[in-house]
Amino acid sequence: MQALQIYAGAGALAHLKQHGLAASHVRTIPGAAGGPKGLILGPLDRFIFGQWLPQSEQSIDLVGASIGAWRMATACLNDSVKAFERLESDYIHQDYALESGKKFPTPDRISEDFGASLKAFYGGRIKEVLQHPRYRLHIVTSRGRHILGREGKLRAPLGYAGAFFTNVVRRKAMGAWLERVVFSSHDGLPFRTGDYRTRQIHLKENNFNPALQASCSIPFVLRAVHDIPGAPRGAYWDGGITDYHLHLDYKAYDGIVLYPHFQQAVVPGWLDKSLKWRHGSSKFLDRMMVLAPSQEWIKKLPRGKLPDRTDFAHHGTNLAARVAQWQGATSAAQQLADEFASWLEKPDLSVVQPL
Repeated sequence: MQALQIYAGAGALAHLKQHGLAASHVRTIPGAAGGPKGLILGPLDRFIFGQWLPQSEQSIDLVGASIGAWRMATACLNDSVKAFERLESDYIHQDYALESGKKFPTPDRISEDFGASLKAFYGGRIKEVLQHPRYRLHIVTSRGRHILGREGKLRAPLGYAGAFFTNVVRRKAMGAWLERVVFSSHDGLPFRTGDYRTRQIHLKENNFNPALQASCSIPFVLRAVHDIPGAPRGAYWDGGITDYHLHLDYKAYDGIVLYPHFQQAVVPGWLDKSLKWRHGSSKFLDRMMVLAPSQEWIKKLPRGKLPDRTDFAHHGTNLAARVAQWQGATSAAQQLADEFASWLEKPDLSVVQPL
């Protein structure tokens, strides 16, 4: 394989040696936060949900934060392949009008436009997501506590500064500032919650859009979503703050946690990005298989990297240039899906690396 790399935890590798990998073995699929980086997973999503998983019948938990939540919710729509194609197109072509004298769109503008796009995307189709016969959706959000219970010009910077320094000392202690709130279409979570302060809320039609928008609401880039119906009052932000790459204590048992990801490392929280000692694997990922692009392949993409939020500043108001860059990357990513499909036809465990 030239583009795709496969990593497996010890339990997942033992499973592969004994049983191989069939669609029926998948119990959980996480979707990471990471903004435009998630675009690179579009072809894999279309193959996995459109061609491979339909060969099986078991229920599967889909856990997502930020763009990962949008991807996992899209997987629950009828004709998910077309839905994933629309998600990719909508995300690539997003454009926000600048106010006079501003170099960047305001959080209010981005939040308003993004909320409208989600309503258009899922308009009249939320029941398809909530009532999917096989997929159980879990949208991860981060709810502010105490000073972060409401968004404000001073409250948010002070609260996130406190969360950052607390998190450096101990990740679990950050729960004093922010808690993980998971909006689920079904009872029960596919992971244990002893690692971090957690609540589960029933996902319904009246809170689906607010929960999904909250999960995508990057602090200081978008506004928090306040007082989501059916959930405790407060400010809700991007699920990636508490769970950037969903490094969770999964309950896969005899199955596999299949993770299409844009890198090998499964980083616990957004505030852990600079804390390299938290980027390694753990017993939580024992049953996990990560599908990720190789660094050599990434260097061949437009601008020699994955799409990311710095591209907005790089291209400025030149929408066509950014669209061309991102479309070039997503077109190249078809190779990831093709190589995974080929590996499934003739599995080669020698290419599977330790997670």
